[in-house]
Amino acid sequence: MSIYKRKETWWIKFTMPDGRRIQQSAGTKIKHEAQELHDRLKSEAWRVGKLGDKPRYTWQEAVTRWLQEQSHKRSIDDDKHHLVWLHPYLYGLELDAITKTKVDEVKQAKMATGVSNGTVNRMMATLRAILNRAVKDWEWLEKAPHVRMLPIANERVRWLSQQEAVKLLAELPRHLAAMMRFTLATGLRESNVTQLE
Repeated sequence: MSIYKRKETWWIKFTMPDGRRIQQSAGTKIKHEAQELHDRLKSEAWRVGKLGDKPRYTWQEAVTRWLQEQSHKRSIDDDKHHLVWLHPYLYGLELDAITKTKVDEVKQAKMATGVSNGTVNRMMATLRAILNRAVKDWEWLEKAPHVRMLPIANERVRWLSQQEAVKLLAELPRHLAAMMRFTLATGLRESNVTQLE
């Protein structure tokens, strides 16, 4: 039995050319979709085992590995947020099917939601990082598509003059003045100063 049903979901079962048994969820409640996935996986396993072809990996496999390897990152929750948004656009695709055209389609879809260029760029940076990791570290891809970032309007940086700093310190309560004096002396960001222990 190559596909079978457990509760509502179809499962796949087959033997690899090297004798290993594969048994996994097809992730679908539709029989013909499960059969298609079974046939594709079995065919790929045969090509890899008998013909020496490189295995093809899916976007989901790349995301899973990325999340495991990056679990220590402070911004992992941001990555997860971006990956949830990318899911409907890239789910089910093999990595080599994520072309420049597909990347541009995803970028246009994100822009259509009305977010800023910076928000689009952060999501695209996550996509680019995963694809680059698949090329350079995992060797799952020969080449990653170029991911072009959107331009961001650079706001003019303004520094306080010495007179403005003195005036500001005079207006602040004592506990905030001490923090502001430290900030002005070190140039640290607000979060770095307020979260010091």
